[in-house]
Amino acid sequence: MSFSELVDAVRDNPLSVVIPGEWGQGRACFGGLMAALQFEAMRAQVPADRPVRSLAITFVGPAAPGVPISFEVEVLREGKAVSQVLGRAMQDGQVMTIIQGSFGAPRASVISVQAEPAPSLKPVEDCQELPFIPGITPEYLRFMSMRWGLGGLPFSNTPSREIGGYVRFRGDVKQEPLTVAHLLALVDTWPPALLPHLSKPAPGSSLTWTIEFVQPLPQMDTLDWCLYRAVIEHARDGYGHTAAYLWAPNGELVAISRQTVTVFG
Repeated sequence: MSFSELVDAVRDNPLSVVIPGEWGQGRACFGGLMAALQFEAMRAQVPADRPVRSLAITFVGPAAPGVPISFEVEVLREGKAVSQVLGRAMQDGQVMTIIQGSFGAPRASVISVQAEPAPSLKPVEDCQELPFIPGITPEYLRFMSMRWGLGGLPFSNTPSREIGGYVRFRGDVKQEPLTVAHLLALVDTWPPALLPHLSKPAPGSSLTWTIEFVQPLPQMDTLDWCLYRAVIEHARDGYGHTAAYLWAPNGELVAISRQTVTVFG
């Protein structure tokens, strides 16, 4: 199933969605897809004039591919401008993912501060592609495309503080407008920034993830190359803390992300 087909499935029946194995990430479903589908279920319960401002995501347990998942939604509060929403992804009676989302209508304000500009990288065609290799790279990379432009590759024993480059959906997917659900998948496509520090493969996964969206989002589609940069702020005792940013092709900042990552190596 394609990304669009899975989004349609959660829109049709959020209480029973089966994610196939090709969207796997080790023994679990791809975290970016889990967040995207839970967001879509939440988005349907919020007035359309309140775009999402931030999502706080906790990956409680690994959701297994091929087993039905229920994406439940509870509206905690609807104020004059802001809706607070809680989402739970349930599988076999257990919580797999929790998302607390804040959706807010725009307000009049005299404050206007421009975002930091996108980093200057080599053109996308000059950056190394991270290919999908069956049995070696995560299964979900068959649907996503990355070009490495900053820092070392995973497990290359490169002690840099940052990684980055370009990311989009692969060219054989349906070309359609890029939504917040797509952006969640794009940001989480990148491996943890800690992995280049390792000299051999070892598991690593997101524990918590907070992502904020700079509204209004620019018009983009699924075949546009977005620019990504992540920085390690601190790492010790098997946990790393990273900050990341995603820019549109025109250099406009669209998302600000923070993750606590566990790594077993």
